[in-house]
Amino acid sequence: MKRFMGRLTTHVLDTTRGCPGSGISVELFRVGNIRTVVASAVTNDDGRCDSPLLEDTSFKAGVYELVFHAGDYLRRVGLAHNDPMFLDEVVIRFGISSDEHYHVPLLLSPFGYSTYRGS
Repeated sequence: MKRFMGRLTTHVLDTTRGCPGSGISVELFRVGNIRTVVASAVTNDDGRCDSPLLEDTSFKAGVYELVFHAGDYLRRVGLAHNDPMFLDEVVIRFGISSDEHYHVPLLLSPFGYSTYRGS
């Protein structure tokens, strides 16, 4: 029996306020001929999801999108100053090619964001 080591995790840091981005809805899509929702979660007080978004047999190579509902968070914490907002949904498309830990964080402010493959 093959043992799966891979998993996908994420977290959000609010770089404007210098704190975790808590209470942010996150959706994970597998992208192919159709775009399919494979997981959803809400970040906890530490800005992390309580469990991996993919792991075990659900962890497969392919192209994925993480969709962070950042606008709801930015409005809730008083950082939404324009209508429409510059950032609302932040979409990060990335590929998984090996059975490893993929960590895809979001560093967020009202007017920009960054990401990287973390550990």
